[in-house]
Amino acid sequence: MSPTLANGKICYLEMPATDIVRSADFYKGVFGWNIRKRGDGSTSFDDTVNGVSGAWVLGRPAAGNPGLLFYIMVDSVAATIDTVLAHGGEIVQPIGADAPEITARFRDPGGNVIGLYQHPA
Repeated sequence: MSPTLANGKICYLEMPATDIVRSADFYKGVFGWNIRKRGDGSTSFDDTVNGVSGAWVLGRPAAGNPGLLFYIMVDSVAATIDTVLAHGGEIVQPIGADAPEITARFRDPGGNVIGLYQHPA
């Protein structure tokens, strides 16, 4: 599937990491992201719908107390919480009452706080 290209689309993320291999394994295991090597040898990712890609970067502070917070869409926040924990993540905000959406937040192995979002049925 080719990505949608349009003016104003969020298309690339640089995620702070302390261990790129560990972060790549975490996101592949939890969300099924495609992990790949770029021409320069850096480790990159593509989300499951080829909408957003990015790379992990060393030497930057984690977004542990985020000003900017992004959410990853999942089929089930409850099931994903279990998967996050099984892969070494930490839940920092349990399932909330952001009605009608179902959300939670986790801390990844690099210390970044990221949201989970389940679209209402």
